Parts: sequence; structure tokens; C-alpha cells
Amino acid sequence: MSLLINNKEFSTIHFTGILGSGMSAIAQYLRWTGVSVSGSDRLLNSEDTAIIKNKLTDLECSLFSQDGTGINEATDAICISTAIEESNPDIVAARQYNKPIFHRSDILAAIVSSKKTIAIAGTSGKSTVTAMVFEFLTASGKAPSLISGASLRRLENEGLIGNAYYGKSEYLVIEADESDGTLVKYYPSISVILNVSKDHKTIPELLELFSTFSKNSSVTIVNADDTWLASIGSAKTFGVYNNASYTPDSYQLDKLSCTIKRKGLTFSLPLPGAHNMSNLCAALAVCELTECDPLLLCGAVSGYQGVARRFTIYKTDKKIYVVDDFAHNPEKIKAAVNAARNLSSRVIAIYQPHGFGPTRFLKDDYIEAFRSVFKKGDILYLLPIYYAGGTAQKDISSDILINALGDISFTACAPQTRDELIKLVKQNASENDCVLLMGARDPSLAAFARTITDQLGGIEHNS
Repeated sequence: MSLLINNKEFSTIHFTGILGSGMSAIAQYLRWTGVSVSGSDRLLNSEDTAIIKNKLTDLECSLFSQDGTGINEATDAICISTAIEESNPDIVAARQYNKPIFHRSDILAAIVSSKKTIAIAGTSGKSTVTAMVFEFLTASGKAPSLISGASLRRLENEGLIGNAYYGKSEYLVIEADESDGTLVKYYPSISVILNVSKDHKTIPELLELFSTFSKNSSVTIVNADDTWLASIGSAKTFGVYNNASYTPDSYQLDKLSCTIKRKGLTFSLPLPGAHNMSNLCAALAVCELTECDPLLLCGAVSGYQGVARRFTIYKTDKKIYVVDDFAHNPEKIKAAVNAARNLSSRVIAIYQPHGFGPTRFLKDDYIEAFRSVFKKGDILYLLPIYYAGGTAQKDISSDILINALGDISFTACAPQTRDELIKLVKQNASENDCVLLMGARDPSLAAFARTITDQLGGIEHNS
């Protein structure tokens, strides 16, 4: 089998950085369609990526060190992400063999054009809504495929990596990432725009991208509660608080869940937070458009199993909540902290910024967010900035962010190591506190959350 890209068939594709969440998802999907896949990764021998490596190997993906040896005359093309630099040995080898080099988004765009695609976009909540739409359509008998940037627990429980699935129908649900501007390459049947806030780009830049993305889509569903998105001008909208095409008749936020009622039916989602209630409305708006049975959806919503590192809650024997979350920009941090307050009045937050460029870009926004969301008695720990390699100007640090906070009512410091952090958390965390770990990109964070949980008494035996 092969994939049609720019009117040419490709049957053997090499992925540079194949163990990344977005790359491994596409690689799996292509293997399931019969395309031959090879790949390399700088973390090939890391314990943190061992599960992904083994499952790709089980799918007969050929894996190599990132030294160019995985590319040869038989390779039709290589796939790279924005993070791969021109000096990478795989790119050097591809140039030597005169092989075409495609960005990840070019491969995904080719897949999108071959299916009836539902693309989820927005600065925050993409992975969660992508997972919801996939689970809800599956429960409704729509048999969709999936390409996502995060692993679904339901698929993990089936023995998969969790970020991709090959269904029997024409439907494909994808996460459309705006961070590098490439989502404008996609022409989906249905697009959803969840929200917009400064992240990798400014709001005007993002609105321009989302506007083009909407024009590329047959139908666009836009969040009516986000005033920035009013300029998109979509006829289809969702919202909790404003008039929209899809809006609840009533809603309720609880400690561990959120519930909406619409047309006499109750949809209770086992995730807390106002942001998740908005995510639920977005997913149900898609399901209404695709004519899913509302009664089946009630069960699908209550049975939703969630996404890895999206407000994953552990409760310890010492009655301390530990929450692991992917939040990695100011708006996501505020949403995660506010959701954590449903669990505890006091939040002990740990955040690991990722990338020197993004941290520098968002410095003032981080400071504003920290000052506004943390209260007297809270504690904020900033770990050293996660560095994924490559060229970077290292003129920003967690210490600089802490010092810039000035006079605050909460406690804030920047531990230099994880061991130092754990000692501080053990000293300060007590019964009924919520310890909230936030950060992205670093594949070791999920295991670190479990380490923190173990250090605080281990998972409660009767929970």
C-alpha cells in the first residue's frame, strides 16, 4: 500500500523523531494502512520511551539511531517535524540519496484529504476534545480512525500506544496543531475551533491561522464563549454561557465531574473544571452534527476514560491529591489550578517550563497568570526549563520568573533538581492538599507524577 502526496505514491516512509507523540501517531496509522515505516529518535534507548518503541517494533516499524543509517536507496521519503534541524544526520542522508523531505503536516494533510476528517483546533483542549469525539463516535457506532497528540487511556487499555487508531469507516478524528502554523494545510470536512490565547504565537497571528483553517473546512464549529473567535464568523457554534447552536439548558460543576443537561438528557463527564465543561459541549456539538444517537451519547460521556496527563488524579494514603496535567502555557495553567481548587482549597503547584524560546516569549504572561491564580497559602515550584536539544539562546530561567513575581501572597521558589523539589513537597504537603504537576514535552513527567505520589504515601488503597 502507499500514501498519495502531491499526486505521487509513497510506500516507504522514514520518520525522524518517530517516538514523539505526533509522529508516532501518524507512523502507526500508516502501518495499519500497509505503508512500510522506519524511524529514528534521539531518545531511542530511553526508559521513558521504551513502551512506544516496543509497540512500534511490534507493528514492524524498523527503528534506528538518529545517525542517518535508517535511510537508504529504498526509502521513498522522510518525515520530519519543526523540531528537526537541517544539520540532523537523517536530513543529511536524505539529501545524499536525493529523497524528498516532508514536514509531518504534509503527511497528515495527505491523510486528511483521503478521509471524512473531523479536525480539532484551538490553543487549549485539543487532545481532550479529540479524544472525546473519537470515544463518543465509537460508542455511537461510527467506527472512526484517530490521529492525536496524546494517548487515550481507553486505547492504552487495549494494548495500543493510544494516540492512533484505524477504524472501519470514512471518519477520521485528528488534532490540528497551530503551534507551527501548519494547520492551514488541512482541508477537513468538519473543523472545531475551541479557543485562542497567546502561546507559541500572538493572538492576531493565531486568528489569521484559524480564519484560514475555517475557510478550508466544509463546516466549522466555533466557541461562542471566546470573544476573540467572533471574527471567524461561523454559523455553527457551541458554548456554555452565550447563545450558541449547541448550548446546555443547565450545567453543574462538581468536585470530580461536570454535568450538562440538554433537551431532557443528562450528560455527566468524569472530569472537573469549567474548561472541561466547554470541551464537552464542543465534542457533543460534533456528535449532533454527525447525527449520533443522544441516548448512546449519555453513556459514552459518563464512560469517558480520558487522556494521559490531562488532569490525571491520584489520591494518596495520606489523603493528599496528586494531579498530573499537560498544562504548559498561562491560560492552561490557570484552568488547571482552578480545576484543582475543586479538590482542595490549597494548591501546591509544580511547573516545568519547556523550551527557552517559548518561556522567553511568554515571560510576562506567566508572571501575570501566577499572580492572578495563586492565593495566600499556595505554593509554586518552578523546575528548571526542559531543554529538548538543538540551538537555543539560554537567557531565561525559572529563577528569573520567580524573581520577577515581586511582592506576592503565596510562596514561590525554583528548586534546582527534582530531588530537592520532592524534599520540599514532602515537608509542606499535608492532608487535603492538592499537589499539581504541570508541564509538556518531557516524556518523564508521567513517571515523575507517580514518584511524587509514592513519596506522599502511595495511592490510597481503598480508592
